[in-house]
Amino acid sequence: MVKEDAPRLLREELSSPNWVPKPIALSGVTDPYQPVERRLKLTRGCLEVLAEFRNPVSVVTKNNLVTRDLDLLSELARCQAAMVCISLTTLDAGLRKILEPRTSPPSARLATIRSLAAAGVPVGAMVAPVIPGLTDHEIPTLVAAAAEAGAQFADYALIRLPYAVAPLFEEWLTQHMPAKKDKILNRIRGMRQGKLNDSRFGVRMRGEGIFADQIEAMFAVACRKAGLSEHGPELSSAAFRRPAGAQLALGL
Repeated sequence: MVKEDAPRLLREELSSPNWVPKPIALSGVTDPYQPVERRLKLTRGCLEVLAEFRNPVSVVTKNNLVTRDLDLLSELARCQAAMVCISLTTLDAGLRKILEPRTSPPSARLATIRSLAAAGVPVGAMVAPVIPGLTDHEIPTLVAAAAEAGAQFADYALIRLPYAVAPLFEEWLTQHMPAKKDKILNRIRGMRQGKLNDSRFGVRMRGEGIFADQIEAMFAVACRKAGLSEHGPELSSAAFRRPAGAQLALGL
């Protein structure tokens, strides 16, 4: 599904006198820099609108295509209105190919952090998804690598398997990690009250139990050693503006 009118709809929303300036996330569900974005430029179109209005935005992506939009992100960053989280799952290039195909390799993601930091855009690492029994042991090296590349903060999220995702993941394990399948699934169930998914807000991103506590402690120690904050900067809407003619253009 392609929402070709997204920039126009965003402009209409921000132009409305009912809009209260607040941070917008790109994106909480789908990576805003899918391969097709190179051609469609819908994410860039939305960023152009956000920069025009100086509305704060946070971006989470696995792809180095975000560096194409450094001009817009830097402009927003000068108003304390932008930050970017680069998703890091593994430093194993081979695992990345089968786990996250069509995404940038680990080296490119770290290079993206360097580029964003050099451009003055607040940048952090989102260590996600953490897959217990498969990638959780990489947390210290992922955090350290992100810090070395110029990240200022880091966060993490445990793998989530809602609805049809769970059987797809089990099938993936059968195909690519048969020897580790039972261990991984049992670790996930151990953090999800015996289930593969837990939709409760406040729990779904972290899990519960001894394994979840171990991951949380490992991450906290890694951030402390690397000198990274576990929280991104506070974005500001103080510079928000409605460009002259914005509402007139909306009415035409």
